Amino acid sequence: MTQKFVSSRFFLYCTTTAAGQKQASLIDGMEKEKYQLEFIIKTSPGILYNLISTPSGLSEWFADDVNVKDNTYTFFWDGSEESAKLLNKKRDHFTKFRWLNDEEEGIDSFFEFRIKIDDITNDVALLVTDFSEPEEMEEAKALWSSQVEELKHVLGS
Repeated sequence: MTQKFVSSRFFLYCTTTAAGQKQASLIDGMEKEKYQLEFIIKTSPGILYNLISTPSGLSEWFADDVNVKDNTYTFFWDGSEESAKLLNKKRDHFTKFRWLNDEEEGIDSFFEFRIKIDDITNDVALLVTDFSEPEEMEEAKALWSSQVEELKHVLGS
């Protein structure tokens, strides 16, 4: 049995082993909060889906380079790299990833690109869902806005 106690700075994970012994782990960090951003993108759902789901598409706007092996996407930026597991996808609708370092740290978070089409205007929107520590929320949103501006530039919109 696992219980999680959260303070504003630390996570305390308490587990009971099969032999009935209690173990506790203290993990330094803040709880991440979910947020969602919506951007109008002047393109078709099919073209947008290729840019949010394929290594070549993602490397045009999201990262300098992207490699994929066994549903693990490795993103490269200016000499650094981060890997994420593809959790789910649906053609022309969405892709959902989890950063491997969050998974290893037991942080229940993901980032998702979802395509939304307005029923009345047929405008195409990209919904970005992500998680951030509260004190980094504005910076994270600004980074996504900058990334999506690069996506719009790639599309010529």
